[in-house]
Amino acid sequence: MSSPSRVRVSGPLVGHAAGFRADLEALGYRRNAVANQLQLFAHVSRWLESKGLGPQHLTRERVAEFLSARRSAGYTLWLSEKGVAPLLRYLRSVGVTPAPEPPVAVASADRVLEEFRSYLVHERGLAPGTVAADVHVARLFLATRGHVDLGLEALTPADVVAFVTAQCGQRSAAYVTTGLRAFLRFCHLSGRMPRPLVGAVPRVASWRLAKLPKSVPLDTVQALLASCDRRTTYGRRDFAVLMLLSRLGLRAGEVAALCLDDIDWRAGELIIRGKGCKLERLPLPVDVGAAVTAWLQRGRPQCAAREVFTRVRAPHRKLSPGGIGAIVRAACVRAGVDGVHAHRLRHSVATQMLAAGAGLAEIGQVLRHDSLLTTAIYAKVDRDGLRALASPWPARLGEAQR
Repeated sequence: MSSPSRVRVSGPLVGHAAGFRADLEALGYRRNAVANQLQLFAHVSRWLESKGLGPQHLTRERVAEFLSARRSAGYTLWLSEKGVAPLLRYLRSVGVTPAPEPPVAVASADRVLEEFRSYLVHERGLAPGTVAADVHVARLFLATRGHVDLGLEALTPADVVAFVTAQCGQRSAAYVTTGLRAFLRFCHLSGRMPRPLVGAVPRVASWRLAKLPKSVPLDTVQALLASCDRRTTYGRRDFAVLMLLSRLGLRAGEVAALCLDDIDWRAGELIIRGKGCKLERLPLPVDVGAAVTAWLQRGRPQCAAREVFTRVRAPHRKLSPGGIGAIVRAACVRAGVDGVHAHRLRHSVATQMLAAGAGLAEIGQVLRHDSLLTTAIYAKVDRDGLRALASPWPARLGEAQR
């Protein structure tokens, strides 16, 4: 195994080698990976010296020139921008290498979309998935308006209806209209549109509470939990994630956002960062706490991230909501079950509480619903309660009358 101490660096980057090594170690890179990165670092430094250049000359064009020279020299590893990304990130962080220059002119549509994204995140406090969906619809809409002169001030209700009509043949009508309403509202509030056109977006017929929530049977949940090998680091992390999803009904984004400071071990409570930037408290059950503790004490790598759940392999960064979903999918593969995703485990918590005799108000408190109408969907899966309210079948009613 290579050793970082055996890598000799010469040239203009020699004064930054120790800092780069410490940075890699702080991110959780193992000794062999650190040595490999330092060898690449040494090659960059020698190349700069041969060209009479300093670290301040490592622009995008110079990096491409170095990679071309590295390929010509017969190297077979780290031949792309991704390979030199850790090196460039560090040199830029200490200010010796310039950051990538932005495009000379940012298209008007891109600028509007970036402001719209900021509005959704900082002013509306929407979840990342909702933000991505609304920005996608806005991008589709702006694509019909041109790249530079968008002409939003001259937009008419007919233009809005025509866009919705064209898109609904390819995408969900609710998806298109929801995102478009958000974007038109933003355009009016930001002064890009003199009159509000939100009312011009066609209404989509929908029947509230029409669908049954798809829960996961208890034995399937147990199979997912049992599929985690808690003797391994990955197994301890995945088991803790699945326990939070299946016992507390957290959303994937809420599990990903859970921070070390959000756990009050003495009080036995969690602070949940829910939708709309809301902070809410939930009790921490003993079995869930034990699973999280096992991950923190015998699994979680030491890193700068304050989130509870991180990558196991370097670089050690927080997991995204998509990473939480990937953990559930991997457990499904191991357990040999299909069709289970993170949100279905949330439905399972509600149905299990209902089966145990909990009322809708109690379920709504655990799931942190803003309105009891949202929780009312679970009344449809309470078959015993519905059976008592159902009227007799007409045939049996006639027999009773005779």
